[in-house]
Amino acid sequence: MAGGLIVVEELVSYVREAFGWDQDVVVSPGPRGALGQIWRLDVGPARYALKEIFAEPPSEALIEAELAFARQAAEAGVRLPASHPDRQGRHLLTAPGGMWLRLYDWIDLRPVELTAPATPRELGALLARLHRCAPVMTAEPGGGPPDPWYDRVPDPRAWAPAAASGAAWTARLAERLATLPELCAAIAPADRAGLIVCHRDLHPENVLAEPAGALVVVDWDNLGPAAPGRELARALFDWFCDGSADLDAVREMYAAYVDAGGPGRITEPADFSMLIASRLNFLLVQARVALDPRAERRHREWAEHEIDEALRILPTPRQLADVLALTRARQ
Repeated sequence: MAGGLIVVEELVSYVREAFGWDQDVVVSPGPRGALGQIWRLDVGPARYALKEIFAEPPSEALIEAELAFARQAAEAGVRLPASHPDRQGRHLLTAPGGMWLRLYDWIDLRPVELTAPATPRELGALLARLHRCAPVMTAEPGGGPPDPWYDRVPDPRAWAPAAASGAAWTARLAERLATLPELCAAIAPADRAGLIVCHRDLHPENVLAEPAGALVVVDWDNLGPAAPGRELARALFDWFCDGSADLDAVREMYAAYVDAGGPGRITEPADFSMLIASRLNFLLVQARVALDPRAERRHREWAEHEIDEALRILPTPRQLADVLALTRARQ
């Protein structure tokens, strides 16, 4: 590996040794996200997804919590790719050059059809199933209070470098920053007594469909404690509020969640804390990456794409009020 980029020959040599494979290994690029790149590995007749992790790797405690909850979720009927250890039993590998890798089953997946009539109800039932089987979790895996990423927004002063950068998106950023006082007024930490294990990243790139249509949940790296109603609120916006809110779909997804026995409810403005805080924190991180001359070009380019989307989908106070009105009507 060189310059932080995968050299295919070195990758093949490393994974064959780590997993004890004696077959030919064919590597091809798969999807990438903000925090990782997926590589498809064809190993004889078997297929795997090798995840290259860009950010800090998951801790041993987080991996243990993920594996435990994945077993519970699978037993509850949630479809997800299994994680595979190497010959030494490690689920996180450090490859030559310091790159972190994890191996999962490869599943042929496609984006969920958002316009399909059944999609909102299928998503609501899926999230209810996850929340029903989730145990209580009041601290991050390994200890420590719940991550403030999900209930605290950046200090207003943190936006100054991005706002003054002169980047192509600076004017759009300034326009959205002007709405933050009203948008963030009700944000508050959740009651720790009501926290459970949550995926914490259930956007459309992490819930995909198999060819036959079954939903599959991927990318569990952000798992941790959250209030189920707050994760539900974020999911409603992730799926059906892309710029403008599809209130009919939001209503259907919320109703399906309630009908399927999901424990969360959205009853007050503070229930949008996870949605707003995580989106603003993510936007700030991507702005910093885009403006960092030391960052790899592929990461800066990806950040530019993410900034465009993050500015487009940042909710407005009116959207929050509209969604809150319909969720209060269906408790």
